Amino acid sequence: MQAARRVAYRVLRAVDEADAYANLLLPHEITRASLSAQDAALATELTYGTLRRRSTYDAVIGLAADRPAADVDPPVRDALRLGVHQILSTRVASHAAVNESVEIVRGEAGRGAAGFANAVLRRVARDTPGQWIARVGESARSDDERLGLLSAHPVWVLRAFRRALAAEGRADELDALLGADNASPRVTLAALPGLAEILADATRAPYSPYAFPLPGGDPDAVIRGSGGRIRVQDEGSQLAALALSRATPIGPEERWLDLCAGPGGKTALLAAEALRAAARLEANEISPARAELVRRAVAPVPLEVPVTEEDGRARARREPESFDRILVDAPCTGIGALRRRPEARWRKTPADVPDLTALQRELVLAAVDALKPGGIVAYVTCSPHLAETAGVLADVRRELGDAVSELDARAVVTAVSRSPIDLPEQTDGSGRAQLWPHRHGTDAMSIALLRKTRST
Repeated sequence: MQAARRVAYRVLRAVDEADAYANLLLPHEITRASLSAQDAALATELTYGTLRRRSTYDAVIGLAADRPAADVDPPVRDALRLGVHQILSTRVASHAAVNESVEIVRGEAGRGAAGFANAVLRRVARDTPGQWIARVGESARSDDERLGLLSAHPVWVLRAFRRALAAEGRADELDALLGADNASPRVTLAALPGLAEILADATRAPYSPYAFPLPGGDPDAVIRGSGGRIRVQDEGSQLAALALSRATPIGPEERWLDLCAGPGGKTALLAAEALRAAARLEANEISPARAELVRRAVAPVPLEVPVTEEDGRARARREPESFDRILVDAPCTGIGALRRRPEARWRKTPADVPDLTALQRELVLAAVDALKPGGIVAYVTCSPHLAETAGVLADVRRELGDAVSELDARAVVTAVSRSPIDLPEQTDGSGRAQLWPHRHGTDAMSIALLRKTRST
């Protein structure tokens, strides 16, 4: 069990110190430590649970230590967070959580720091989780700060969620959304259309025709066994790709472009769709490392998919009026994927939004330039933030006027879906489809579809 804790601690330190991504680093660390399946599951729960509830645990640490958590040395603070998570949110015996967390501190920071950690964790262990949560709530200076601390969401994020839900007339769903963000998501797989079948012992996912939850065991074994034609992919991500390929009937010899393709999940699904429709697909990704991930993602599909490594704006404008369909899966805050990437909630700030929305707007405008008249662009973000979704869409439509028209993405997603899907109308009158963790069990994916009506 201590090996699992040390793996979790190493990942927490890398996330804190080097901006590592837990979902990429944790599997490597589990393999490196040769953890058993049971210890691997524990390391995963400890890592993601601690990351998800970080602000709540920092508030507890601050109260127990009589100093702000921000003033504690980072290596000690990460061990305290790990210990507090075990004490307050798991079935691990408190004495074991305290002792083993203190040993981690002793090895990382010495005896003096270990004594401090021992005192803080023993103070936490003296009282119940309910008592600590009540104290954290009482320490807040406003209702939103209290909700943010208790749900472990930055205040700006929960306010963005509230506004996005209100834009559907569903503001009363905020608590359900915050709760869904803090639950471990199921592993969803995609069987690439025409190339793989859904596993015989698997249940079907409710919406994407190619999605199914992992029946159990190791997803890597399923992926390897299929030659990569079954892959891990959120159901919302699948629906976003299918919304582009299924928006209108596919004509002969269409040419498609995935403009911001990394890491390649949507690209692979589009490649399978293009193969079946005798269409051509190209991909672009500005980051060389992510471009290599795209090449690996599409390798199992028997279709040549050229991958360029350019700024998406330059790539699109290099070939004006050349493509029939373009996917703009735009760089965004990522606050729609907090279930799977819990550290993302602590990395972005409201100051990041203006630059991201400006980039998204420029990418969509460039994509429209690259469309043939009659072509379609799908503007997708893994964020429900209205500035990144409705705001960018409104800016593009205002700038292009009658050169574009909006398709009803809700109707397209509904037609793709295997079963009825709850997609309320947006109060701004747009046709945008917004998916949600609490309502659909997917990432909070926004999907908008624009058709080019004339040359720009």
